[in-house]
Amino acid sequence: MDVIGAGFGRTGTLSLKVALERLGLGPCMHMTSLFEAPERADSFRRAAEGDAGRLREALAGHRSTVDWPGTYFWRELTAEHADAKVILTVRDPDAWYDSAHRTIFFAANQARQGGATPAGPVIDMIDALVWEGTFGGRFADRAAAVRIFEEHNAAVRREVPAGRLLEFEVKQGWEPLCAFLGVPVPDEPFPRTNDSAEFQARVAAARR
Repeated sequence: MDVIGAGFGRTGTLSLKVALERLGLGPCMHMTSLFEAPERADSFRRAAEGDAGRLREALAGHRSTVDWPGTYFWRELTAEHADAKVILTVRDPDAWYDSAHRTIFFAANQARQGGATPAGPVIDMIDALVWEGTFGGRFADRAAAVRIFEEHNAAVRREVPAGRLLEFEVKQGWEPLCAFLGVPVPDEPFPRTNDSAEFQARVAAARR
């Protein structure tokens, strides 16, 4: 593992995934990856239940990880991969909550109402690691969710040595990311993907 993303979902993680893969640091695990490989979701869930070996199984073949479920295991991953760089994607806490509420939280509620689907193991894993495991069932409480977001970011800043950590806003583009990773800046725009409108369009298409 070369790069560990420690930022919560809806902080530009899909753009970062695309960027890391463009820089040759892929495959990069991201929540969206699991809808193409739902068998890995059960491994992540079992890892969260204490079966440490299943985390290696879930991430096998990947050089980097961003977003959930990887960020749930940021402490385990940074300890196991001592030479890996750590990237904390950040954004304004209130803007983050608004985005997360109208995208991933809304989609999770819709999925629960949809009955059994091939993505069922992924939905179960998201409930276990994100809505319960990270937010303790309190994501709908804005103040509680924002507090958890801020406490998580503070813990990453406190526990990861400064020379190993990049605090990154995707609007900063290639330069700080490439300088941190020690790679050349590509001659192309930094990827911008998965804003709220694009996310909602993808969810609507999947339900057709």
